[in-house]
Amino acid sequence: QAGRTAPAPSPQQPPPAEAALKAKAPPTAQPRRGRCPIMRPSAAWLLLLALPACLAAPSRPVYTNHWAVQVLGGPGEAARLASAYGYVNLGQIGNLENYYHFHHSRTIRRSTLSSRGRHNFLRMDPKVKWLQQQEVKRRVKRHVRGDPHLIHFNDPMWSKMWYMHCGDKNNHCRSEMNIPAAWQRGYTGKNVVVTILDDGIETSHPDLVQNYDPQASYDVNDNDCDPSPRYDASNENKHGTRCAGQVAAKANNSNCIVGIAYNARIGGVRMLDGDVTDVVEAKSLGIRPDYIDIYSASWGPDDDGKTVDGPGELAKQAFEYGIKKGRKGLGSIFVWASGNGGREGDYCSCDGYTNSIYTISISSSTDSGLKPWYLEECASTLATTYSSGAFYEQKIVTTDLRHGCTEGHTGTSVSAPIVTGIIALALEANPSLTWRDVQHLIVKTSRPLHLKANDWKTNGAGRKVSHLYGYGLVNAEAIVMEAKKWKKAPTQHVCIGSSDRTPRDIHADQTVRTTTVTNACANHYDQRVVYLEHVIVRVSIEHPRRGDLQINLTSPSGTESQLLARRVFDISNEGFKNWEFMTVHCWGEKAEGEWTLKIHDTPTHMRNPERRGKLKEWSLVLYGTAEHPYNTTSSHRSQSRMLEISTPKLEPSKAAVFQSQMEVVEEEEEYTGKTSAAPCPCHPECGNKGCDGPNADQCLNCIHYSLGIVKAGRVCVSSCPSGYFGDNANRRCRRCQKGCETCTGRGRNQCTSCRRGFYHHQETNACVVFCPAGFYADESQKLCLECHQSCKKCASDPDKLIVTHCGNCLCRPGKEACIQCAKDFHLHEWRCVPACSQGFYPEAVPGLPYKVCTRCDDSCSACEGSRDNCVKCKEGFNLRIGSCITNVTCMDAFKTLCEIVKSKKLCEMKLFVQLCCQTCLMAG
Repeated sequence: QAGRTAPAPSPQQPPPAEAALKAKAPPTAQPRRGRCPIMRPSAAWLLLLALPACLAAPSRPVYTNHWAVQVLGGPGEAARLASAYGYVNLGQIGNLENYYHFHHSRTIRRSTLSSRGRHNFLRMDPKVKWLQQQEVKRRVKRHVRGDPHLIHFNDPMWSKMWYMHCGDKNNHCRSEMNIPAAWQRGYTGKNVVVTILDDGIETSHPDLVQNYDPQASYDVNDNDCDPSPRYDASNENKHGTRCAGQVAAKANNSNCIVGIAYNARIGGVRMLDGDVTDVVEAKSLGIRPDYIDIYSASWGPDDDGKTVDGPGELAKQAFEYGIKKGRKGLGSIFVWASGNGGREGDYCSCDGYTNSIYTISISSSTDSGLKPWYLEECASTLATTYSSGAFYEQKIVTTDLRHGCTEGHTGTSVSAPIVTGIIALALEANPSLTWRDVQHLIVKTSRPLHLKANDWKTNGAGRKVSHLYGYGLVNAEAIVMEAKKWKKAPTQHVCIGSSDRTPRDIHADQTVRTTTVTNACANHYDQRVVYLEHVIVRVSIEHPRRGDLQINLTSPSGTESQLLARRVFDISNEGFKNWEFMTVHCWGEKAEGEWTLKIHDTPTHMRNPERRGKLKEWSLVLYGTAEHPYNTTSSHRSQSRMLEISTPKLEPSKAAVFQSQMEVVEEEEEYTGKTSAAPCPCHPECGNKGCDGPNADQCLNCIHYSLGIVKAGRVCVSSCPSGYFGDNANRRCRRCQKGCETCTGRGRNQCTSCRRGFYHHQETNACVVFCPAGFYADESQKLCLECHQSCKKCASDPDKLIVTHCGNCLCRPGKEACIQCAKDFHLHEWRCVPACSQGFYPEAVPGLPYKVCTRCDDSCSACEGSRDNCVKCKEGFNLRIGSCITNVTCMDAFKTLCEIVKSKKLCEMKLFVQLCCQTCLMAG
């Protein structure tokens, strides 16, 4: 996985030493691509036939030595499994409960073949519910690549920030984003925390150091807390530092620029300078969601016009966790650059990150309001900011590596941080904004202004929208003013509008048209959608050349969204498998009515037009509210009630339609605590105070028990579920102690049975992950039973620890084998020892108070810190820079290679220590 930057050529000389700056791991190697057949001179006429096959050769997956494992039983069980099967447990994956990051040092770090053998034993363990070897994903930074006209400046000034203000001597500037006006109203991002998900940020940069927040930072690539980038001669890892400066560069410090939210706290997550896997992305998206307000990402799958890719299973869960739990339930805010594949004919609806309802996808415009050459069009783009254009047009000024500044920041990578900064201003104005409130504010306040596009249209809610620019240019002043008075948007409802599994052939040069009429779940109060937000079309299509397809969706109001345009470079025959296309063009429209999906196939000359595709199935998913989002009241006692709006405010043509909706409102208002004799009875578990509706979560009191909390929602139940006990005095289900399946009270010693992964200690009535000293775990009964008398005796005599192997350890029945060691002892092949034997080193395992003896590399007779860091070699090997190298003579290598090695001093570079160059150096 690489950032969206053109790879720089390798320097001829090593970069100069940077004593004060931290060196990082080497950049990611690119996955292998399929190779074209070698063309013989006599077969030149076959070029045209060979080209499609060459282009279609798929890249093979690259597997790492990292695994994502779902373990039932908690952290202790995960640590035990990792130790038992030879893995290192690197801890829980972000905030995903029961998902852990395992690493296996004896598996090849990067391989085109997935690992088998010993890993299957872990997969078959009953405690492992799911396991996935991590594949390398290609992720690229979204600034313009390959533009030969980029120019870098070291000392930019405020007067050069044309997209922020108009100076007296600068006639070519744009102030329509009204950022200084938001400052003048007193909003500068104070108390808002922003994190840049990228290749690191330069924490010591003079423009960032005052606002840098270590609590909002982490290095996922190196698993440490320092997000500083890895430095090289080409400054490859500059991207994150540039984005960070746009958001929160300090004002009035005589350095470089002014950030949009110049008093916000800024952090960085270094995750793009290494193998990007599903685990890496999930960890990055889940860094401290209760502390960080906004995550800004200017990267994604390759913008090559042929890739269809998105977040993996773990990253999807991380998005959902952030939305539901982040910011103490208000929801994390994810801002995403829409993509730079315009020159390649890419379409950002094939990017599962910008195409998600959880992200705010941002596009770009040049200073003259024209479409930049790199811009991707799609219906999921929410809004736009200024950015770079052609080589002769203005670019963006921001911070750069090595305490520098640049005037050459480009692409949609510019736009995402700009909107991130503006959202930070809005959160200062109103810290209670939810993730959906922020999207509503952007839609409501953005304007088309002078942005030029042929597809501007007015949707059914009266808002202008475009596939290039979304709802237009963001307006910082308007957003902070709206945010200050904003009332929380009504509850989001999700309605499956339709699901059609009727197969339909897709003929060349013809259009498949399918319609569905939906009542938008009008019969289900908790699903009903009256006013739309996001609309998703989930499709499965078989097709011989995916790039020939065009897909459009028309709403009941007549708004047409182009979900997919032709992509000339996409020659894949994989089609789409449950791919979700998303549009925001229907925002604010009525959901009920007829929806039309159109799929058109325009075959190219590179394909046999007789080969037809097939629409296998499609479904329509509607997201929105039952109440109007801009006219909410403070009373939300009944979740089922709709807002009343007087009909005279509506146009006469719409009054009749609204009157019919008001009749539905009156019917729903009848849920005011009816008895069983009333037309609409309450739920059987509701008490004598009645209800607000027919369901168990609308009771005003309960007959038996209430389950849940007011904020998350309560429901009446006849008996308490697993993990709870009934508080009869208060008629509430209260949670048992952690680990208890059933209990008599909230105390630690009131458990009567335990959850999976815990053992019941019958003497104390507690549920424990590990049985204490003097007891062993009976796996069949999941009980802690007393050890043999000999084990109990040695528990009080530390001098016998090495002899009996049970000291402060846990005994197994009939054996004195240790599965847990005392402090200052190491676990070595089921024994607790004060020091590891030769050929092993003590390795710390997260979550365990003791270390585990791990075998050194096969060539080492002794190592320190890791299996590859040798300090002594076995016979036949020589020690060189921490590695043991086979003892061979230079005669075994090509003479020319030896000369190259010596002249280039390659043996001084650790990358080559295991090659022939080591032999050459020893031979002089």
